[in-house]
Amino acid sequence: MKKVAILMLAAGMVMATCVNSNAIDFKIKGSFQFAFDYINGGSFMGKTRAGNNVIGQQWAAMHQGRDSFEAIQRLHLQMEAVASESLSGTVFFEIGEQRWGMASQGGALGADGDMVKVKQAYIDWLVPGTELKLRMGLQGVRLPGFALDNPVFNDDVAGITASYTFNKNVGLTALWLRPYNDNYVDSYGSSFQSTFMDNMDLFVLSLPVRGDGFKVTPWVMGGAMGPHTGRVDKNGGHSFYNPSSGGQALDGLSIRDGLAPAAFSSSRGKQGIWPDEYASMFWGGITGQMDLFSPFRLTADFIYGAVDYGRSELNRHGWFGMLLAEYELDWATPGIYGWYFSGDDDNPHNGSERLPYIATTNNLTNSLSTFGYRGNPIMGGGKGVLGVNPNGTWGVGFRLKDMSFLEDLKHTFRVNFFGGTNDTKMAAYITGRDGLDDGGRAIYRNNTDFNSFGTYLTTADTGIEINFDSTYQMYDNLKFICELGYIHLWLDKDVWGEAGGYEGNSLNYKDAWKASLNVIYSF
Repeated sequence: MKKVAILMLAAGMVMATCVNSNAIDFKIKGSFQFAFDYINGGSFMGKTRAGNNVIGQQWAAMHQGRDSFEAIQRLHLQMEAVASESLSGTVFFEIGEQRWGMASQGGALGADGDMVKVKQAYIDWLVPGTELKLRMGLQGVRLPGFALDNPVFNDDVAGITASYTFNKNVGLTALWLRPYNDNYVDSYGSSFQSTFMDNMDLFVLSLPVRGDGFKVTPWVMGGAMGPHTGRVDKNGGHSFYNPSSGGQALDGLSIRDGLAPAAFSSSRGKQGIWPDEYASMFWGGITGQMDLFSPFRLTADFIYGAVDYGRSELNRHGWFGMLLAEYELDWATPGIYGWYFSGDDDNPHNGSERLPYIATTNNLTNSLSTFGYRGNPIMGGGKGVLGVNPNGTWGVGFRLKDMSFLEDLKHTFRVNFFGGTNDTKMAAYITGRDGLDDGGRAIYRNNTDFNSFGTYLTTADTGIEINFDSTYQMYDNLKFICELGYIHLWLDKDVWGEAGGYEGNSLNYKDAWKASLNVIYSF
């Protein structure tokens, strides 16, 4: 807790300074957050393929060694130094997550953990005499998405954002983002130099347009990724990893899950399967909403994306579309919706046909659900068990949003029926049943089962999810959030039952459910 005390002391000194200064206005805001989660069946497996019992909240949490029940807390602290309407600076600290009882996170007896992190740090300034606003530094970036939180990029990242307002109806936003650089370490004496060709740079343009009864935003993003961006040397071989978490696929934030095929075939051999040149990346989309006939509202999203490594077996391209219709009533907003993400075909040598993505893990507020996907910005392990986004699936759903029958108490009910869009043949490659493709080339796997990174569902698999979430605003600054969730998967046993290295049907899948309570004090 020593760093926390120092941080709070610094904040107090800053506030004291503002008393003697007329030039800078200091503002502090934040939130104390507590989560109490019980989750059962989060990996959708009652036992492993080897027959061992599965313990853990979810597919990502199992890598972290989480129990079925967890108590967690964290503190968000944001300090802003405002010189004028044209100039300000912001720093956003995150203290935690701290799991109660866990010594390495400062949650055990005696506390004193080392968990202070800089989440965002940026300055905002206005070019004199113009409407051009700039933000530079570590910042939260959300690509446009009205029907669904954008499934390509939504996270904290270093970069520069420039926004210009032409008039009340039209604006333009441009971004340069650098998610990764200087992370590759050549520790095995190969011919590749450390921190060389390991950058990822992204460039974004969006054009928000508003009119009477509608809004629409077309956008494009392009970029390049060095061959060492996600590479780690292992005894002379090379493999993808996640530089965000030191090699571990944490909460799905893994560039190999979003930018590489789940499984592919190659005749190059293990030493030469990864490229040695920059990969090019492109996404383009449009999102729009029409409320001309309010209280009826119609919202739609469309995105296409592609990543080209210069090798057909590694390339990835795909698309996504969604349509949402809502009708706002006094007591709730009912809505129906449908979505479709393209899926892989049966050929592992022509790359992946799923929509590529970078990261979709930060502060989602309009996802498909709060259990299967990451549909809320609150803390806790009770979300994302199906994945960080619905890649490779189709679905239809119904929701009643913001139901209110009592003052200060709101509920949201959702039910989704969904299925996979990936070819069933891919399951044989992913599970290791088939080690060669139809051309006799070796199979290389990023995924090793249906639940390796979230869930990988085929056209033979379906599922249903039900959520019931409640928010009680006890005081202006204190609220309680209770979330209940249930998911059942109908996995085809002929598709997923057998796996390489195991005899017979080794699939022991089970339902997933959760009960979660969050307490949030905002100030």
